[in-house]
Amino acid sequence: MPRVLRVPEELSARVPAEQRGSGRDDVRLLVSRGTDVTHHTFPELPDLLRAGDVLVVNTSATLPAAVNGRLGGARVVTHFSTQGDDGRWAVELRTPSPAGAAGAGTTVPRAGGPAGAVVRLPGGERLVLEEPLDPEGVRLWWARVSCPDVPGLLRRYGRPIRYGYTERDQPLSAYQTVFALPSPDGSGSAEMPSAGRPFTAGTVRELVRRGVRFAPLALHTGVASAEAHEPPYPERFEVPETTARLVNAAAAVGGKIIAVGTTAVRALESAAGTDGVVRAASGWTDLVITPRRGVRAVDGLLTGLHEPEASHLLMLEAIAGRAALERGYQEALEHLYLWHEFGDVHLVLPDETAHS
Repeated sequence: MPRVLRVPEELSARVPAEQRGSGRDDVRLLVSRGTDVTHHTFPELPDLLRAGDVLVVNTSATLPAAVNGRLGGARVVTHFSTQGDDGRWAVELRTPSPAGAAGAGTTVPRAGGPAGAVVRLPGGERLVLEEPLDPEGVRLWWARVSCPDVPGLLRRYGRPIRYGYTERDQPLSAYQTVFALPSPDGSGSAEMPSAGRPFTAGTVRELVRRGVRFAPLALHTGVASAEAHEPPYPERFEVPETTARLVNAAAAVGGKIIAVGTTAVRALESAAGTDGVVRAASGWTDLVITPRRGVRAVDGLLTGLHEPEASHLLMLEAIAGRAALERGYQEALEHLYLWHEFGDVHLVLPDETAHS
């Protein structure tokens, strides 16, 4: 794991960019090409890519996945993570922060379970915990919900998942990217695929005008409040045939494949063979990208800034290399970049001097 320094609390982005500045794209853009680091603003992104490059984007919409409930006499908040093939939901129960405390309106972790526990939800619905998602863990549990239409339940009573570093509740629209599309079955992401958040319709138009292509796919993210070093849980994904063809065609003529977010990397790499060819694929992926595994289809990555304990840093190391990742994060800390889903972003591009 790279030696990423501790992130000071004051570098957490507490509100969306449009509330700090002039719009969603009013964030800074750190650019790494190997250990060469430059500093930009997000509207400069079209100047940094070339005609023929492809941006792979996640179209998963963010769900209002946090719902208040009661477990016995205690108040709890249920974070709905992922729906299983058998109709059960992977959920995380959390304890509301005390009123008047710092981070009021957010939640703190609690132990999962026990099996058979019943959570009373709004509208007279009930959730019954059945078993841990991972026998080694206690955080996420499989649960059955009395309501057959959980996405509808979330729309009526849910709100976006929010963590303690944010200043206040935000509307669901603040957690949707410009690429988000509704799914026919109402499925989506428990938490926003946040690397796509700074994009605006204007930025997309300018990129297309300059010959950059967009390749859509979907990966529905689960809750991200993982324990330190906890790998991602299996998540649903779909890479359409049109995206596979576009990526393969661009790569064949030297275009760079830049994933927008770690979710896009995970989905695309799940559809890539050992030969680097991407094929249409869908289902579940438990793929964890590490330096040892490497990447096969992705050349670069646009992503947020991740905590030192996040397993996503292994993915960044696989794409950028350890030296480049450590240098980039050192620069981000020295230049006071903002972390988390409302923060600044990091563009990792191939080090072309290494091949010259």
